[in-house]
Amino acid sequence: AHAIVKSAAERGIAAPDADGFEVVPGRGARATVEGRRLAVGGPNMLTDVGEFKRFTDEAAGRGQGVVYLLEDNRPLAAFAVADAARPESAEAVRRLHEAGIETVMMTGDARAVADAVARDLGIDHVLAQVLPQDKAAHIEKLQKQGKKVAMVGDGVNDAPALVTADVGVAIGAGTDVAVEAGDIVLVRSDPRDVPRIVNLSRASYRKMVQNLWWAAGYNIFAIPLAAGVLAPWGVLLTPAAGAVLMSASTIIVAINAQLLRRARL
Repeated sequence: AHAIVKSAAERGIAAPDADGFEVVPGRGARATVEGRRLAVGGPNMLTDVGEFKRFTDEAAGRGQGVVYLLEDNRPLAAFAVADAARPESAEAVRRLHEAGIETVMMTGDARAVADAVARDLGIDHVLAQVLPQDKAAHIEKLQKQGKKVAMVGDGVNDAPALVTADVGVAIGAGTDVAVEAGDIVLVRSDPRDVPRIVNLSRASYRKMVQNLWWAAGYNIFAIPLAAGVLAPWGVLLTPAAGAVLMSASTIIVAINAQLLRRARL
């Protein structure tokens, strides 16, 4: 919508005021403009593109989506728009692949547009023309296949899917609803932070395992020693020495955890 409004302004076209604005979830919007009931939306908003079929096909071939202006379900005009992928998005996908993670793009855009973007970014699978109310169902379907699913989203339409996913990652610059629904919020809105989250999570898990094994092994050795198991051989810890050994264990665990700051993310 912002792109169309900006383009109109650049061409000196003044947009008249609209009344009775109504959002049609997953399809578009309706409003009354100068006494005419108009609608704006994608392919799901109409049944037949009519004379705009060639325009639509050419736009799809360029990886562009088409937004239609309709009156009484009859297209009056069509606008080709494209989402420019951020340069760092391809790097984020590549790093996820290096981490052994399968990537899926779920979008309400047309199949041709979604495939073009996925091809440029190297995304593994595409779920196109997905309605907002169906996104959570697709997440559940992946989970039933035994997959652990992380969902990244920024819009109101993404909130149910963010809640349904095993891990919901909300874009900080997105809507309040999405941010509240996410388990993790990307403050910088940088897609490269997604693989960083994965690396940090794995590094944290490794540290937890290391500290658990260290604590268990240390106590298996130190508790019998403190109990006097070596007393017959003249080795007996004083309470002060036992306290020092106990404190040393805690300090070592804390230092090992602090090494996470040096982890390569």
